[in-house]
Amino acid sequence: MPTNKDFKRVVRDRMKKTGESYTTARAQLLRAKPAAKRTPRVAKVMSAAPARDYAKLAGMSDASVTKATRCTWERWVNALDYAKADSWTHKEIAQYVQTKYKTPDWWTQMVTVGYERIKGLRLRGQRRDGSYEVSKSKVFAVPVDELFDTISDVRQRAEWLTDIAAELRHATPNKSARLRWPDGSAVDIGFFSKGPAKSQLTIGHRQLKSAADATRMKSFWTEKLRLLGERLASARTTPR
Repeated sequence: MPTNKDFKRVVRDRMKKTGESYTTARAQLLRAKPAAKRTPRVAKVMSAAPARDYAKLAGMSDASVTKATRCTWERWVNALDYAKADSWTHKEIAQYVQTKYKTPDWWTQMVTVGYERIKGLRLRGQRRDGSYEVSKSKVFAVPVDELFDTISDVRQRAEWLTDIAAELRHATPNKSARLRWPDGSAVDIGFFSKGPAKSQLTIGHRQLKSAADATRMKSFWTEKLRLLGERLASARTTPR
């Protein structure tokens, strides 16, 4: 059994590795102590929360994560707990998930973030560095190249993303784009083809400073994607 002095040193080592406060690091280590006494087989059965709560805590349904990764949240938690991933940084967890399980980039992040939420390493919408992020997606009845143009073309972008001097920093045709927001935050945009005349746009707005900013931008993107949908529908019904 380690002495109190030894335990404090372990807490400080975890703080350096994860960036957590002393209180958070201590709580995580205390919570992990009983698990260390179990055999790996039992540890896989025990978990941080009842399985029925996993999807709610992660912010994504079991059906969605299973369809994309072929694993439920319970299986992801068991596998990552067994690897002791709850003591790792976000980058370390993501690298492990992608390297070992060959998950696509976007789903690597979703699994990592979901696991961190389930384990209490971050709040809903909060990143491990303390900043916040929001996400939004919408399916449109247009081909993916047409949807991509509404972001990559500065004139088209201004027609629905009004009154915002956002700078396009990077774009991969029909795949992704990145905008730099006036306040210094970043917007990652993904494009996914759903067929010859249907495509999906996903928004990930990160580096927001507070929960209030996250709430405000969630409403902002809901409204802007509604306007984009109206613009695209109008363009398809207007005679040329």
